[in-house]
Amino acid sequence: MKTAARVKDFSIPKTMKAWVLEGPEQLRLSEKPVPEPGQAEVLVRIDAVAICGTDVEILTKGLPAWIKGGLPFNKNFTPGHEYMGTVVKLGAGVDEHRIGDRVAVEIHAGCGRCERCRMGMYTSCLNYGLNYGENNKGHRANGFTTDGGFAEYAVNHINTLVHVPDEMSDEEATLIVTAGTAMYGLTVLGGLIAGESLVVIGPGPVGLMSAAVGKALGAHPVILTGTRDSRLNLGTRLGADYVINVQKEDPVGAVKRITEGKGVHYVMECSAAPNALNEAMDMVNRGGRICLAAFPGEPVPVDLAKLARNNIYVFGIRGEGMRATHRAAALMAQKRFEAKLIHTHTFPLEEAPTAFRYFRERIDDAIKVVIKVN
Repeated sequence: MKTAARVKDFSIPKTMKAWVLEGPEQLRLSEKPVPEPGQAEVLVRIDAVAICGTDVEILTKGLPAWIKGGLPFNKNFTPGHEYMGTVVKLGAGVDEHRIGDRVAVEIHAGCGRCERCRMGMYTSCLNYGLNYGENNKGHRANGFTTDGGFAEYAVNHINTLVHVPDEMSDEEATLIVTAGTAMYGLTVLGGLIAGESLVVIGPGPVGLMSAAVGKALGAHPVILTGTRDSRLNLGTRLGADYVINVQKEDPVGAVKRITEGKGVHYVMECSAAPNALNEAMDMVNRGGRICLAAFPGEPVPVDLAKLARNNIYVFGIRGEGMRATHRAAALMAQKRFEAKLIHTHTFPLEEAPTAFRYFRERIDDAIKVVIKVN
């Protein structure tokens, strides 16, 4: 039983294996000191970490990682932010967790002192990246501005820890953050009152979780659009009432047909497609709401007059603010949807480059690729 781990001491080594980002596209397996938890922090033995599209962005472009005031290349930085593990050491003053607790980890701790952090918008911390030298405001975003999860151990603030039930596998627990991002977007849209309609554009990991979380919150109908039938079929298993392959039919026309011309209350845009926001405006009804959860690579043209004429609200989110991860984890623990369906591949820590290749090239229709560390 996994609970048995809580009654034993963990042997913590002095050094650990960790992947380090050198130049662009260059990851090197290295030895680093095991970090020490400080005030209100714990040391987490990382058991599993999932690869996210943002990890690929960091690997290739550096941003949005920001280490010591600049891009992360050649700064001994370890990326990776969708991880879970076991609490093996407590920092000063920590009594909220016990040795042996299984936890999933939110990315952002924020500084805890700026206006946005105090509002619960710690993913929009005004002191982002300021955690070094004389500029140290205490901000932390593991895998973005401090070392992350492609390693054997990491230090985390207690505010970022989410309890993982014993019956949940390590691999499924790495998906809590993805579900939390979907939950944050739906929270920003209004919390989803049961019976209100939702379109999710893009069946990637966040899109699939948005369909699942939206359905668990009572949305009806939930409509998922995309280009790959395999992903859309998976969306149906996760809760989507209707799926639309945009290569086979016009998505706006299909949404209007399904809703008998009324349009929907909400759209979660998870594709980053150049015309997605304009299509979303044609899918929602007047006064509807759109959440942008994906980041287009280039600026895109938008019909702003249509937004204003139709009183359409547009929100952007980053990550998993307002404790959304805790709410998503509760739905997963209650088995309101099968998040584990999007986990497709597992590799050991030493094979992280192969895991990245599977994720980037969608080999064997890879969706969520997990690296098992311990």
